[in-house]
Amino acid sequence: MKIAREGGSVRYSARVEYDGTDFAGFQIQVASRTVQGELERALARLSAHGRAVRVEGAGRTDAGVHARGQVIAFTYRGRLGRDELQAALTALLPADIALGRLHRVKPGFRPRYRARYREYRYLIWNGPPSPLRERYATGVREPLDLGAMRKAAEVFIGEHDFSAFGGADRQPVRTVHRIAIRRSGRLVTIEVVGTAFLRQMVRRMVAALLRVGSGRAKAADLRQALAAREPAFAGETAPAKGLVLWRVPMGPDHRKNTDSKADKQD
Repeated sequence: MKIAREGGSVRYSARVEYDGTDFAGFQIQVASRTVQGELERALARLSAHGRAVRVEGAGRTDAGVHARGQVIAFTYRGRLGRDELQAALTALLPADIALGRLHRVKPGFRPRYRARYREYRYLIWNGPPSPLRERYATGVREPLDLGAMRKAAEVFIGEHDFSAFGGADRQPVRTVHRIAIRRSGRLVTIEVVGTAFLRQMVRRMVAALLRVGSGRAKAADLRQALAAREPAFAGETAPAKGLVLWRVPMGPDHRKNTDSKADKQD
């Protein structure tokens, strides 16, 4: 692999894990604390003359959403070698962001266009109040019918116009490859895998599935809402704290495809 060294620059990629509780999302925002902002602030301190360093992510998680497998890339222009840069970044980043191993990549590497798919997991604590568990999971006290939820989840599989379950977008057609719903004791996990997602799409889908699980809706209601293309169930959205960007495996660059397939926010 050709390594970017023009003008002393090196392109790096890494997996990033973060607790989204105290962030306004991944994407940088004016006067708000974001994951991208913290990463760029740390890199600026380690770059020649404090030069700004642009960090790109594979997906833009919304406020309060966590990540275990976010993938970032940036171009570093400075004197530190990879291991030194890794150690320095680890020391500078706040406790709610952890940087994985840095890997040298080609100059044009952009994780947004290399993502084969995005895997999200939504955690539900289906039991009595638990402050520790419910920091990263949504508490649901009533019993849930997982069989009904699994049947209803089939409505979302495939390529659809997801306008009813996501923020407004010029290209609302998305493809969901798989939804798996599992229980381990009181913990219910909803795993959603897709090429890309509209803003808040996973959380709105989860909210609808929870309606089904509690007997307040049926699969037919979800199918009707999807076809109507209007905000489903008045735009009901599951809390952000239960959502984790779990995995984003990289593959060939697909920029030759339409830009609308790139990931938005969730």
